[in-house]
Amino acid sequence: MSAIEAWGEMVRVEHEQSDRMRGTRPSDTWRQHASRFRADPNRTDDTQVEAIRSHLLLDDTLLDVGAGGGRLALPLTLSCRHVTAVEPSPSMGAVLRETARDYGIQNVSLVESGWLDAQVDPADVVLCSNVVYVIQDIGEFVRKLHQHAQRTVLMVIFQTSPLAQVRDLWDQVHGETRHLLPSLPQFLPVLDELGISCKMTELESQQLRVYQSPSEARDDIAARLFVAEGTEAMERLDRALESSLQEQDGQWNVVGTQPSRPFLVSWET
Repeated sequence: MSAIEAWGEMVRVEHEQSDRMRGTRPSDTWRQHASRFRADPNRTDDTQVEAIRSHLLLDDTLLDVGAGGGRLALPLTLSCRHVTAVEPSPSMGAVLRETARDYGIQNVSLVESGWLDAQVDPADVVLCSNVVYVIQDIGEFVRKLHQHAQRTVLMVIFQTSPLAQVRDLWDQVHGETRHLLPSLPQFLPVLDELGISCKMTELESQQLRVYQSPSEARDDIAARLFVAEGTEAMERLDRALESSLQEQDGQWNVVGTQPSRPFLVSWET
């Protein structure tokens, strides 16, 4: 099996398991969480923004694929001529528009589409941050990124799957091993297979996800595990959380979780 086929199979298996536990997949999976992705475009303490900014020139155009609520796209408008944000989630797009309006940012445009269906012009730099994990047709996805970059492609991707932090809880609640989405170790062979030579820069690890109360942790983790209130699965989750949640300095997190290690993968076109 090729690296591209292996990636697609990991995504397919994870999606099948998730859909089986979740039931009907919502049309906008980010609706409940979109507001968390609003961030001040003028912040100066975001190491990911600064790492990406170092690749931009003031006259550049930037294409941000899977821009979400504009966490990266909007601060980067301050360092280039124009940003085109491609984002299929209506709730994420709404956060991006509202934040741009609130901060008076005018050199950004939003294309509400998935990447493979998006009709956009090429740009000097193409950015894709923490998107590819769920992309089954990874070969076509990356080829299109490459074709639309007139100079550079920048990708932010985690060393481990985004699902890894709650994998043990999944196993306890559902009684089966959680299938993980692919991440950096599976992505590098995909690039090799596509004939793309890249550079990698490790970025500052993200902070652990923390909660202000056990009930907030319970609600968030239940949503991530597709567990509904009043079910036997919720009872199992409650029992698991009794030994899995720890308090430190008034905040709560899951015992044993490690900060996510993001990398900036880049190549010239």
